[in-house]
Amino acid sequence: MPDILTNVREVEPDNLVRGWEVIIGLEIHAQMATVAKLFSGSATQFGAEANTHVSYIDGGFPGMLPVPNRACIDVAIRTGLALDATINPYSVFARKNYFYPDLPQGYQISQYDQPIVSEGHLIIDLPYHDGVGAARARTIRIERLHIEQDAGKSIHDQYPDKSLIDLNRSGCALMEIVSYPDMRSAEEACAYVAEVRAVLRAIGTCDGNMQEGHLRADANVSVHRPGTPYGTRAEIKNLNSIRFLGQAIEHEAHRQIDLLESGGTVVQETRLFDPTSGVTRPMRSKEDAHDYRYFPDPDLLPIVLTPEGIAACADLPELPRAKRHRFVAELGISNADAATLVAEGERAVFFEQVLAGGRDAKIVANWVISELLGVLNRMGVAISESPISAQQLGALIDLIQDGTISGRIAKELFAEMAETPFTTPLAEVVAERGLGQVSDSGALEQLIRELIDTNGEQVERYRAGNTKLRGWFVGQVMKSTGGKANPQVVNDLLTRLLDGS
Repeated sequence: MPDILTNVREVEPDNLVRGWEVIIGLEIHAQMATVAKLFSGSATQFGAEANTHVSYIDGGFPGMLPVPNRACIDVAIRTGLALDATINPYSVFARKNYFYPDLPQGYQISQYDQPIVSEGHLIIDLPYHDGVGAARARTIRIERLHIEQDAGKSIHDQYPDKSLIDLNRSGCALMEIVSYPDMRSAEEACAYVAEVRAVLRAIGTCDGNMQEGHLRADANVSVHRPGTPYGTRAEIKNLNSIRFLGQAIEHEAHRQIDLLESGGTVVQETRLFDPTSGVTRPMRSKEDAHDYRYFPDPDLLPIVLTPEGIAACADLPELPRAKRHRFVAELGISNADAATLVAEGERAVFFEQVLAGGRDAKIVANWVISELLGVLNRMGVAISESPISAQQLGALIDLIQDGTISGRIAKELFAEMAETPFTTPLAEVVAERGLGQVSDSGALEQLIRELIDTNGEQVERYRAGNTKLRGWFVGQVMKSTGGKANPQVVNDLLTRLLDGS
């Protein structure tokens, strides 16, 4: 195992907080996108009635013997390959012993000193704060990825004097992805989690739904003066939002700095983040590995992988970072737009489907990001459920690019399509309704000359230097044509007739 200090970068002034360097390592818990649980055939479906997806194994009944789900092993291998990690041909399941009401067996089946995946890395991109130049690349090393079963869920807010237990989640297969303490700011930590999430979604091993708890992070945070040993760390548990992760790290770093500067000592402990107050609070003293009394699970044989079995999981798609860089380099779209499009695999697929046929990439990106995602967010649906197909959006953009309809008419049609999809081709709808753009320069010139003749006061004010009135003239033309005038033709005519050039 490499020394954790080998990746320490030269301290950047922007990363120091009041002269202190923040050290961050993350443990990401990602629920595998499998139909069945890790050791039973129970369903993993979210939102089912409490305790309806629980087998005897999930419930910890005596005498029940776990059998590994091969699909879960393949998911772990596939994820390890995507993280450029080492797939270990020999790994062992271990029992992690602790006692909690929603852990019916009294132990968690996990992996300890012999995980299935070790020593990988992920490169993240961070924008320059002035918005100039390419993104800053950071390499975050990954210590390990191991497989473990999830616990159930304790519910404390149903009754004032009792807690309820839902074991539907018990036994679901998790990947715990453990980084080295290579991050130096909340911004880097958030970018790392977003990149891991994007990779998992791209390769189909986790849906990344943080609202449903399918991906959550624990943050280990410490502070120290540059050039001195690392400080004592505190762990912040169960962060289920990237925004909350950033807020929790920021608060915890300042809490530790305040404590040290006042002469206090940071205690190794586990803390929880309260998003309402924006502060972290003590949960329990931090356990060490020996507290869990790890030992190999006697009911499970080691996992032995063959080269052929590993190779069968290696059919990876283009990964998010490579796709982002391709979109920027080949299509000429901005880093920010590329990041938005690639954040979800289905979103990138949709974008490329609309792009097919030689459409302008910047126009397509603008419509997908500004218009389509806005509609989908208001509707609360994913892009896979979009009421407007990629083909329909492409047809709309074609009508804009060839000058058939104006941008204003396009937006009106788009809003209508989102509510009630058209059953006839869009070009026919435009023709039947007479929505075609007015590009007849002769007719538009006559309209503008009449406008100039009847609005002498505005003309004089414009020519005296009140150039904002140009927008008023454009608006009057659009009003007279029902928004169908070709903006380019209108502006060219105004330049000649109003500016006198």
